[in-house]
Amino acid sequence: MKLRGIIPPLVTPLAGRDALDEEGLERLVAHVLDGGVHGVFILGSTGEAPSLSYALRRRLIRRVCDLAARRAPVLVGVTDTAFVESVNLAAAAAEAGASAVVLSTPYYFPAGQAELTEYIQDILPQLPLPVVLYNMPGCTKVWFEIETLRTLADHDKIVGIKDSGGDLEYFASLLTLRQRRPDWSILIGPEHLLVEAVRRGGDGGVCGGANMFPRLFVECYEAAVAGDPKRTEKLAARINDLQRLYTIGRYPSRFIKATKCALSLLGICNDFMAEPFHKFRSPERQQVRRILTEQGALP
Repeated sequence: MKLRGIIPPLVTPLAGRDALDEEGLERLVAHVLDGGVHGVFILGSTGEAPSLSYALRRRLIRRVCDLAARRAPVLVGVTDTAFVESVNLAAAAAEAGASAVVLSTPYYFPAGQAELTEYIQDILPQLPLPVVLYNMPGCTKVWFEIETLRTLADHDKIVGIKDSGGDLEYFASLLTLRQRRPDWSILIGPEHLLVEAVRRGGDGGVCGGANMFPRLFVECYEAAVAGDPKRTEKLAARINDLQRLYTIGRYPSRFIKATKCALSLLGICNDFMAEPFHKFRSPERQQVRRILTEQGALP
C-alpha cells in the first residue's frame, strides 16, 4: 500500500454535543474529493478525536467510508489511552471498509521509547488493517525516535509515517528509513513545509488547509513533484498566506477553530466544536472572513 499526495485531516462536522452535522459531512467529503485529494484522514488531531465519544467515532467512520465509496483511501485515527479501545476502533474501521489505521503514541502519561516499542509490537498483530504511524509530539508529548522506528521497520504491517513534529531535520532522518523500508510512505503534517518536504523526497502532506482549499494543495503538490519551480512558488505563496488563519486566537485549539470557522463561512459545514472548546466568536470570525476574502474565496 503506497500513500502519496494530499490527504487532508478532515475536521469532524458537529451539529451539537455528540451529534454529527450529517449534511455538512457529506458536503465536506464531496468538496475534498472533487478537489482531487489522494485520500482522507479522519479522527486525527484536526478531527478532535480525543474529545469525541466512541459511538460518534464509529458513526463517523461508517459515514465517511460510505461517502468516499472507494474513490480514495480512508485512513482512520485509532490513537487512544486504552490499548483495547484502539483495537476496537480499528476493527470498526476494517468493518466499514477503511484502507488503513493511523496510530500515534499514547498520550497523557508519556511513555519511554522501550515501552513505546513494545506497545507498538504488541498492538500490531491485533490491528486488522495496514498501519501508518503518526508522530505528533506537540499533543502526545513523545516523539517516535529514529532508532525506535528502525526497530519497528521490521514489521510489514506498518506502511509509513506521518510527521507533524515540524522539524525538517527529523523529517530528513525519517527519509533515511527507506534504506530499510523503500515501500514506506513518509508524509509531512505542517502544511507550510509541504513543498520542502516533497523536494527532500517526501510522499506528500496531511494538510489541514486542504479541508478548505483542496485543489490549491493538490496543484501545489503536483507542481513540486513535476519540478515546476515557478508554479510551485506561486501556489506555495498562497498556502503560506493562508497560515494567517492559524494565528487567530491564543490556544492550540485555534488551528481547528479557524479551519471550522472558514468551512462554515464557505457554506460547507457547521463550526460547532467539541467541548470544552467553543467556536470562534464574532471578532475572530470577522478576521477569518477577511482572510478568505483576500484569498478570493469570498466576495
